[in-house]
Amino acid sequence: MSRWTDPPAWRELVSEAGCPICQAGQPSNVVVALAASWMAAGEDASLRGSCTVFARRHVVEPFALTAAEGALYFGDLQRVARAVQAITGASKLNYEIHGNTIPHLHTHVFPRYPGDPFEGRPIDPRAAVGPVYGAGEFAVFSARLREVLAESAAT
Repeated sequence: MSRWTDPPAWRELVSEAGCPICQAGQPSNVVVALAASWMAAGEDASLRGSCTVFARRHVVEPFALTAAEGALYFGDLQRVARAVQAITGASKLNYEIHGNTIPHLHTHVFPRYPGDPFEGRPIDPRAAVGPVYGAGEFAVFSARLREVLAESAAT
């Protein structure tokens, strides 16, 4: 059963005090801190270049952001997506906002490639696809992402 179908458990989880992101102070695997968000990624990704943009302030839904926060958050998301596209050369980027498991606003960015394991169907991050990075490749991707994002902040 999903936690959101258990009202008392869900109320606790959606509160800032019960949010695992807020309790930890930030998401795990943060690659870079941006104006209104953290960008996180991990070697255990389902697709090369996948990452997630988390709002710094605890909100569950995008509409809970103020107009200024929304502009900053979605500006961060655009910067991340532009950088991921430039680095990976993906054919298409997919974006997903759910929050059913961790109700702290976050957007998944999934680069799509011809022949990727999810071609012709939705991405299933729980599907075992094997490692997508070779030895040291994720560190190179992360460093390049930080570099491209730093350059875009300067322009």
